[in-house]
Amino acid sequence: MSGINKVILVGHLGKDPEVRNLEGGVSVTSFPLATSETFNKDGKKVEQTEWHNIVMWRGLAEVAARFLSKGKLVYIEGKLRTRSFEDKEGIKKYTTEIVAENFTMLGRKSDFETEPSKLPSKNGDSFIDHLNAEDY
Repeated sequence: MSGINKVILVGHLGKDPEVRNLEGGVSVTSFPLATSETFNKDGKKVEQTEWHNIVMWRGLAEVAARFLSKGKLVYIEGKLRTRSFEDKEGIKKYTTEIVAENFTMLGRKSDFETEPSKLPSKNGDSFIDHLNAEDY
């Protein structure tokens, strides 16, 4: 039996997505995502925030770069990946990131109306749009 590598996150973007175009016209977008939880410790509410490195590829990357921005609430599904690289001094380093396979923008429609002509038409006050890597 093969294993399962599935990550589901709901959080706020820590900064605007950064888009890069690689060889062959492949787009990659990355951004930090903050997830927070609150718990009681010694009778006081404590909030703990975790930061996740999110990476999106190809068409999904382009859509994310177009519609997402710092502070927006988003639901992300993907898989956990650890990769290695060499820093400027030639030292091997490791990083763990979430490779997103789809995402859903959460919140009110007005939260995403930076350019209304680019948004899909939705009825009502709430706006949720689900985007899959397979769609692009």
